[in-house]
Amino acid sequence: MDYGRPRLADRLAAEYVAGTLRGPARRRFVALLPAHAGLRAAVRAWETRLMPLTTVLPGETPPARVWQRIQAQLDGARPAAPPWWARLAFWRGLSALAGLAALSLAVLLASPGPAQPPLVVVLNATAPAAGAAVVPASFVASISGDGRAVVTRPITAVALQGDRVLELWAAAGRNPPRSLGLISAQGVTVVRRASLPAGTDHLAVSLEPPGGSPTGAPTGPVLAVGNL
Repeated sequence: MDYGRPRLADRLAAEYVAGTLRGPARRRFVALLPAHAGLRAAVRAWETRLMPLTTVLPGETPPARVWQRIQAQLDGARPAAPPWWARLAFWRGLSALAGLAALSLAVLLASPGPAQPPLVVVLNATAPAAGAAVVPASFVASISGDGRAVVTRPITAVALQGDRVLELWAAAGRNPPRSLGLISAQGVTVVRRASLPAGTDHLAVSLEPPGGSPTGAPTGPVLAVGNL
């Protein structure tokens, strides 16, 4: 399970703070907290949101006339029990029930729904043009369920010249591709808020000058392509 996904971390933190995360799942979550800064941040955020709902109201000194009436009743006959709607215990119980309902509603409204599984795409190396001195490159990409983040990694490290970088593209059919950003030739790259074009059906990696394509479209050779 990828606990680095913000939506998953937020959902687990909400259940943990609200007390609905129990048993082995809660113990596992507590064990993960020291090693995951994102989980700790999510827990602090939910505590900030929900803890004010459980804050005890400050004490208040009753006016003197209240004590006078109590003393008068103690000195006289024992008064009849007040009706149910005038009893302090009733209002305390109703207040606790309302607080619990507000807390439950906050969790239900703020917790995201089930996260969609990521989509994994393999970008296979394209055939280099005749005479081109380009090292074949293949990549694997994982697209988040909401399509707003992409994680890429070269299957084998790509040897690049110092004046060249790799750029990731997404396209739908024959529509112009959209740049998702620069990616690493050696290790993992996380492209957040990638916002894939509607109907995206393939990804591609091109070779570009430093800083990426200056035209908004691939200018160098396309090294790898993968269909969704």
